[in-house]
Amino acid sequence: MATYGKRLKDAYKDLDKDVKFDIKKAVEILEKAKSKKFDETVELAFNLGVNPKKSDQMVRGACVFPHGIGKSVVVCAIVTPDKVDEAKEAGADFVGGDDLIEKITNENWTDFDKLVTTPSMMGKVGKLGKILGRKGLMPNPKLGTVNNDIQAAVKLVKAGRVEFKVNKAGVLCCQIGKLSFGPDKLYDNAMELVKDVVKLKPSTAKGAYIKKLSISSTMGPGIRLDETAIVNEAK
Repeated sequence: MATYGKRLKDAYKDLDKDVKFDIKKAVEILEKAKSKKFDETVELAFNLGVNPKKSDQMVRGACVFPHGIGKSVVVCAIVTPDKVDEAKEAGADFVGGDDLIEKITNENWTDFDKLVTTPSMMGKVGKLGKILGRKGLMPNPKLGTVNNDIQAAVKLVKAGRVEFKVNKAGVLCCQIGKLSFGPDKLYDNAMELVKDVVKLKPSTAKGAYIKKLSISSTMGPGIRLDETAIVNEAK
């Protein structure tokens, strides 16, 4: 516990509450506070000027990061028999149809990170909402996980396609990689996410859209970023 406290104390020496940092400098500060026991996940958090209770102000999407997120994605593909070989060739870890639906229903089985399916199977998959929904595993056509081109769907999620969604408090959090990526790769990933979030600004949202932007790591401090400069760069 003492070591953890010292690491954070050293990191906070580089922080000034009145200063907003650029992404690369913030990552350098997080690196000083990193754990020696594991590779920490880095997360970007947006405070958005939207009202998520209004359907036309919901901000939701998915991002394909140029450097991935540093984790192997386990994909389950529920498809018709004619799509089985396509799904396997694309790299899906579990492939099936009614057999996988039964396994999820009877065993509450969810040993995967993403589920992809085809429109023709969505009627059956939709009945799994109580099991998949609470774990954020329900496929969505808007996010490309319900797709007739099952190879493209599998390859996208395997490449590190990460879904994000603003919560009830107007905060959107999304992991952008690992500390071991270093400042340059984390900068690239962060900017890709910022660009996607900026493009999703609801037309009905009034005032400042990205009110606050911060970056943090699993065991490190939260660091306020210069949201104005970063958003301008992303446009």
